[in-house]
Amino acid sequence: MSNSQKLIAVVGATGQQGGAVVRALQTTNQFKVRALTRNPNSHPQLADEVVQADLSRPETLDAAFAHVHGVFLVTNSWEAGTDEYKQALAAVRAAKDAGVQHFIWSTLPNVETISRGKFEVPHFTTKATIERAVTDAEFAYHTFVIAPFYFQNLRGAMAPQKQPDGTVGWTLPLDPEARVIHMGDITELGRVVAGAFAQPQLAGHGEHLPLVGDFLSFNEIIATLNRQGHNLSFKQVPKELFASFFPGAKDIAEMLAYFEAHTYLGADSRDALALANKVAGRQPTKFAAWARANMAIAAAA
Repeated sequence: MSNSQKLIAVVGATGQQGGAVVRALQTTNQFKVRALTRNPNSHPQLADEVVQADLSRPETLDAAFAHVHGVFLVTNSWEAGTDEYKQALAAVRAAKDAGVQHFIWSTLPNVETISRGKFEVPHFTTKATIERAVTDAEFAYHTFVIAPFYFQNLRGAMAPQKQPDGTVGWTLPLDPEARVIHMGDITELGRVVAGAFAQPQLAGHGEHLPLVGDFLSFNEIIATLNRQGHNLSFKQVPKELFASFFPGAKDIAEMLAYFEAHTYLGADSRDALALANKVAGRQPTKFAAWARANMAIAAAA
């Protein structure tokens, strides 16, 4: 390892976002990577260094951030009992105390502000409110990256399901003709983060860098997949009905209602998207290309 390589600590290194950042940083010659995880013994080869850290135990963060140039931080809003604001604030404080120069926070749009309180999507708004703490810490450089609606959701948490009429597809409280979904391959977020660490003069002064490979309606998503050989359906249902389908459905319905009213990013983001792609050094993958490589066609019955 070259002594000139800057050390970057990646929080959540075993997750989708953190893992993407670790991999992207490892492809450069500019950085060494310190992967932070609660269980380092389970991932000994994850990065140049693998260090124990737990955002819910702030006392573990001092050693985790020692001698580090940059920190990438993402918190997990879906983990039971997680206080994202408290965790992020502990990380910001520990990073500042450790002398970290460049802090990158994975954020999301502030739904409360954008919708003027009409919609409540806590896992978006909480991340947005943390931005103030990052800015106020006055790191030499700080950057905000924005993860999109993951392409991967469509083969994971929001994969098509068998419907009562025998078709396979989606039943959602969303106008399928509304082009409102900013989407992307989450594995490519690492390019944006690595680019920001490498070019702080371009993206180290509080810039927002959204990763977006495509901007689609659900009808366009389905049409793309069906052109590739799938046979998928869509049924729109009222928000109130969907909210009764399963635990947590009410929160998803509220999020989709926000999308429909304001889009995922909530504002005209053309300049931010252009900067993000410039920082990443390449255009992100389009949905059609990703789906062709990643969404298997179900075998005929």
